[in-house]
Amino acid sequence: MRPMLRPDAVLVQAVIAGALSFAHLHDLASAAGQSGWKAWAYPVSVDLLLVAAWRRLRTDGPSRLAWCWFLIALFASLGANVATAGFLDLAHPPAWLRFGIAGWPALAFLGGTLLAHTTGAPTPVASAPEAAAPALEVERDPAPEPAPAAVVDDTPALPVADPEPVTASASAPAPAPAPAMSVPAALVAHARKVADDHQSRTGSPIDTDTLRARLGVPAPMADAIAAQLA
Repeated sequence: MRPMLRPDAVLVQAVIAGALSFAHLHDLASAAGQSGWKAWAYPVSVDLLLVAAWRRLRTDGPSRLAWCWFLIALFASLGANVATAGFLDLAHPPAWLRFGIAGWPALAFLGGTLLAHTTGAPTPVASAPEAAAPALEVERDPAPEPAPAAVVDDTPALPVADPEPVTASASAPAPAPAPAMSVPAALVAHARKVADDHQSRTGSPIDTDTLRARLGVPAPMADAIAAQLA
């Protein structure tokens, strides 16, 4: 048995709304100077662009491209419905309306081409899980071997003779004095300028600590420089 056809209120409403929008777009295009089959082609172009953008949103998900052309087509359809309700004098249409109707075919062709031939963002491929690093075996130190037992020597110790007195001649020699630190001549010249500047400002010669702080050198080198400036 064939299934009985049941009227769908949503489908009937869609047919009525589509027919009214189709007629409004035709009347607007005709008032803007498009006659004959060209006036009927405008509503087809607007509705096809609207359907193409909606299909792109359903298949590839939300995107700026699809939403942009969906809103453009929706504005064109809604604007035609409002314009034919008496808000515009269709007997004397304004120049901007003629301009928009004349430029719509190129705009609709661009939108349809971008929606049909622009691929969506590629889905990132999940990388394969990295192999778990093998557990490192901790090398344990071997247990220390027990120390051998000490052997006790029962033999009596022999008397030790008194050591001979150490004469003064066998004493250890005195340490040699440390060699003087060499200071570069350029550093000495710079230190001399610093010392002269300090004496001209304070009226007293520069001390070693101030010289070391001004030059940024260690204390032994500051002493060597001070000795050459003296």
